Amino acid sequence: MPPTKRVCVLGSGNWGSTAARIIGNNVLRLPDFDDRVNIWVYEELVNGRKLTEIINTQHENVKYLPGHRLPDNVTAVADAREAVRGATHIVVVIPHQFVQDLLATIRGTVDPGARAISLIKGIAISSEGMTTMTQIIHRALGIPVASLSGANIADEIAEEKYCETTIGCRDAADAAAWRSLFDTSYFQVNCVADVVGVEFCGALKNVVAVGAGFIDGLGLGNNTKAAIIRIGFLEMRRLAMHLSGAQIQDATFMESCGMADVITTCYGGRNRRLAEEFVKTGKRMSQLEQELLNGQKLQGYLTAGEVYSYIESRGIAEHFPLFTNIYQICYQGRHPRSIFDGLNVDFSRDAATPTPTPAPNHHHHNH
Repeated sequence: MPPTKRVCVLGSGNWGSTAARIIGNNVLRLPDFDDRVNIWVYEELVNGRKLTEIINTQHENVKYLPGHRLPDNVTAVADAREAVRGATHIVVVIPHQFVQDLLATIRGTVDPGARAISLIKGIAISSEGMTTMTQIIHRALGIPVASLSGANIADEIAEEKYCETTIGCRDAADAAAWRSLFDTSYFQVNCVADVVGVEFCGALKNVVAVGAGFIDGLGLGNNTKAAIIRIGFLEMRRLAMHLSGAQIQDATFMESCGMADVITTCYGGRNRRLAEEFVKTGKRMSQLEQELLNGQKLQGYLTAGEVYSYIESRGIAEHFPLFTNIYQICYQGRHPRSIFDGLNVDFSRDAATPTPTPAPNHHHHNH
C-alpha cells in the first residue's frame, strides 16, 4: 500500500530544524508515512545564498542549527502554501507573534482531514481568561490540534542528549501517530489527553524562571532558588485550577512539560539569565531585551504582566504572592529582595487529586 500520510514542518528556526531532523529520520521507518518531509523556511540570504538552497544542497540549516546534518528527505520550501499542500500532519513551530499571519496564508490550502501539533511555547492570558496556541490554530484551520512541550532545549536534543517531552492530544489514534513521528531513543515521548495543561505549563514556567533569575542576581544560592521553584510550581497549579475550572489535570504537572521544564528553565534559559542581569545591572527589562535578545521578546516578563492583570481583576492576587512580587519587581520598580514578601502561603488544600483509598488487606505480603 502506498503511504497515505505526509508531514510538513512550519518553521525552520532552532527548534523547528531540530524537530524536522527527528521526524525526517522517523518517517523513513514508518510505512504509512511518505518519506518526503517539507519544512517551510522563511527565505533569507546567508552569505549571498538562499537559505532554502543551502538546506536542500548541504542538508544543514547553517543559520539556525549549524553543525547538525538534516536528513536528505527533509526538503526546504519557501512558499508556505506549497509546503503544506497535501500534508496530513502539520507541525507548527514558529515564533508565536507570526502565527496569525502564517495561518491566514495557509488556511485555504490545508487538507480538511489534516491534523496539527503546536510546538510553540506561549499562551495569552488577559483579565478575560486564557487563549492557547492550539485554540488559535484550531480556530484558524478547523482541524484537531495537539501540543508538545517539555524540558526541551533544542541544541541539546540536536546533540542527541537524552531527554523527555510531553504530547497533549485528546484522540488516542492521533496521539499514537504523533508519538511515532517524534519518539526516539534519546527523545522520549509521553502522551497525555490534557492538551491545554501541556501548553499552560510551557508558558507559566517562564514566570517562575524570572523569579529564579532574581535569586541568582542576588547571589542567594541553591536552597533559596529551590524554595522559589517550589512555590512557583504550586502557584502555577493554583492558577491552572482558576483559569480552567478543573479542566487542566493535576497529573500533567508531574510530566516533562511541568516539573522538568520548570527545573531546566530555572537553571538554564534566557528568562533566568535576563532576570539575573536585571538585578546585577539595574537596567530595565525592555533595555536588556534589546541588548541581549536582538529585539526578541522575553516570554516570562510578558506573561508575568498578563498573569497579574488576570489575578488582580479577579481579586485573587493575595493567593499568588510570588507571581505578584515578580510582577511588581518587573513593572513597578520594587527591589528584587521584595520577592520574599508574604510567601508563607498554605497550598495544602490545592491538590485536585483525591486521597487514594487504601487497598483491602488480604494478608498478602508481596515483597
